[in-house]
Amino acid sequence: MSKTHAAYGDKQNMVKQAAGLFAMHMQRNSTLNRLSGNMPKDEAGAGATLRKQTTAHMPIVRCQDLSKGVGDEIRFNLLNPVNAKPIMGSNTAEGKGTGMTLSEARLRVNQARFPVDLGDVMTDIRSPVDFRKLGRPVAENLMNRYADQTLLVHMAGARGFQENDEWVVPTTADEDFEAIMVNPVKAPSKNRHFVASGDAVTGVQNNSGSLKITTTDLFTMNTVDSMRSVLDQIALPPPIVKIENDVLANDSPLRIWLVSPAQYVMFAADPKFRQFQASAVARASQAKQHPLFLGEVGLWNGFLIMKMPRPIRFYAGDEIKYCPDLFSETESGLKVPDGFADKFAVDRSIILGGQAVLEAFASSRHSGMPFFWSEKTDIDHGDKAELLIGTIRGVAKTRFDVKLQSGATEITDYGVTVVDTAVPIIGARQ
Repeated sequence: MSKTHAAYGDKQNMVKQAAGLFAMHMQRNSTLNRLSGNMPKDEAGAGATLRKQTTAHMPIVRCQDLSKGVGDEIRFNLLNPVNAKPIMGSNTAEGKGTGMTLSEARLRVNQARFPVDLGDVMTDIRSPVDFRKLGRPVAENLMNRYADQTLLVHMAGARGFQENDEWVVPTTADEDFEAIMVNPVKAPSKNRHFVASGDAVTGVQNNSGSLKITTTDLFTMNTVDSMRSVLDQIALPPPIVKIENDVLANDSPLRIWLVSPAQYVMFAADPKFRQFQASAVARASQAKQHPLFLGEVGLWNGFLIMKMPRPIRFYAGDEIKYCPDLFSETESGLKVPDGFADKFAVDRSIILGGQAVLEAFASSRHSGMPFFWSEKTDIDHGDKAELLIGTIRGVAKTRFDVKLQSGATEITDYGVTVVDTAVPIIGARQ
């Protein structure tokens, strides 16, 4: 029986470790990671496939492009919406076929690295712990947080203004924000941006430079019912999500609704919440216990409602970017009402359909894989050591220029819809 062993000095050690790191990253049990399907399995190894793209029926579409010489952009082929009327009776149909077109979405990838100082010889002597053993899990945790948070920010179309030690992606005030995000963070398109208003939802409304919202416009069951009504009536709603092995995917279609912890608390306060949890558990039995249906989730009115790892939050006086025009990406800003003070904030919830966000990986020259390790133990004549984890990846929201029958082009976030609601908060901003 063979044993797993990486011999000292083996030139393939970096490749083996990088491949293992990539596998762990893709299989990590985080909320956002579960929103993507599996890579195609028709090829034996990652290095043997020039481009692999995950299913378009899940919110996150991943492309793993390991080819050389393609620059820092990766391309996704997306089928544009198709519209036609039937040919009736004996009218000639030949030669009148409706054309299908592909949009080629491009997004940039860039290298992101986290170095971790492992200390020096005297640190080893004085410390009760071995920092060199702790270095790898610390670096891996930083990288996983970076991956999840960049996905979340692009989905939301905003970073928000919560600041605490859990965030590795800084706010927009940081001079490195744009570089860290790699691709531009785009505010929600006008037809995909809603705000809670009592028992209903509305589009974004300007109230003398402030967002029209009150402290009583909370996330409730009525919010969910209102959004279901909206999505049932609008043209070209976000596509449904088809979760792997879910036998009810076509007969009982779903979209995924990510809510902040504070919004989830409001939702869970409803007396019917246990019923909604039971519905999610029952659906799990029809989908081979897929993890998306398990844990802190509720299933209601076609939405699988899940708690996101951290909020996209705007405090009193903060600016919320929005698109005031259906036909333009030009953004404007509205302030959160001053009356929210330090008792309330605005949290953004995110409804996800298929092809909501694109995540691309490219190969590093260090390992031939999207992730790589580096360890330096010869700094200052061997006294100091440093470890580094790196990746080459990029994320972008899927946005179509939808051509209407009138000939106009409507800017549309294809698989993402956001709903802003008020939430009670504990104390001032963090």
